[in-house]
Parts: sequence; structure tokens; C-alpha cells
Amino acid sequence: MTGQERRSAASLAMIFALRMLGLFLVLPVFALEAAKYPGGNDPALVGLAMGIYGLAQGFLQIPFGMASDRFGRKRIMIIGLLIFAAGSTLAALAPTMAWLVAGRALQGAGAISAAVTALLADQTRDVVRTKAMAIVGASIGLMFAVSLVLSPLLASVLGLHGLFALTGILAVAGVAVVLWWVP
Repeated sequence: MTGQERRSAASLAMIFALRMLGLFLVLPVFALEAAKYPGGNDPALVGLAMGIYGLAQGFLQIPFGMASDRFGRKRIMIIGLLIFAAGSTLAALAPTMAWLVAGRALQGAGAISAAVTALLADQTRDVVRTKAMAIVGASIGLMFAVSLVLSPLLASVLGLHGLFALTGILAVAGVAVVLWWVP
């Protein structure tokens, strides 16, 4: 890999890592912490709050990818991360499960995976692209493992509101990475 390819792989892996750490921190404690919200004892509502993120992301991944083709990968990544941060903020401030569902949907609407992987493909040669994608994949796996350890500890101190606030902060840190580190 050239120096620029290593920088691309590392910086884009960092964006995935920041975003995924925020998401993964919520998963292990969500059902337990959701019970503290009005409506949090309804399994269907808790399931909807968990699943709406993936549903929104699934519906918007292709449009975000097409937008990144047209308007530029970095611009769409920044927009997506800001939407994700707004959803995290809404979830952090949510007084009820219904508001939490709305926040999770807005988080999912910040679907940037297609734009990030497309930029990685744009910035790497075919012969090293698999290595670059492996670096991104490793960052995701590492954040999952880290979140399993940190999540209960952070939830006991911050609660679910605080975890969502932290998720928003991590998304804004991702914007900084896009602006100042991604080639």
C-alpha cells in the first residue's frame, strides 16, 4: 500500500470505528435501560426502537450512495454523520419510547456506509483494496468487542441518555476525521 492508501484506509476505518462504537455501546444495555422510559415495558416498542435504525439505514443506503456519486463522497459523509448526530441528540433527549424510536430512525437516516466504502474503493488500487477493506472490517469488529466491555460500565454512570449523547459526540468526531484526515 502507498502512504495515501494507508491514510485512506486508516482514516475511513476510524470513521467506521467512531460511528460503530457509538451504535454498539447501546446494544448490550438497550432493553434493560429502555424499561426506565414510559412505554419501555412494551416489547414491541423496544423492538421497534432497536430495529428502526437498521430499517432506515437499509432504505437510505442506496440513495446516499447515489448522492455521493453526484455530490461527492466526503460531502455526503459529513451530511450523514450530522444526521446521525442529530438522531443521537434526539435519542439522548427522548422523554418517552416514542421519541426514542424517532431518534433511532433519524440515526439510521445518516446512512454513510456506501459512501465510505465507495471512497475507499476510489482511493485504493485493485491490488490492495481487499487489505483496505479488511482494515475497515477489523475496526468494526474491534469496536464491537470494546463496546461489550465498556457498555455496562458507561451505562451505569451515564445511563441510556448519556450513551446516546456519547454516540452523538463520536459522530461529530467522525466529521472532524472527514474534514482533516481523509485524503
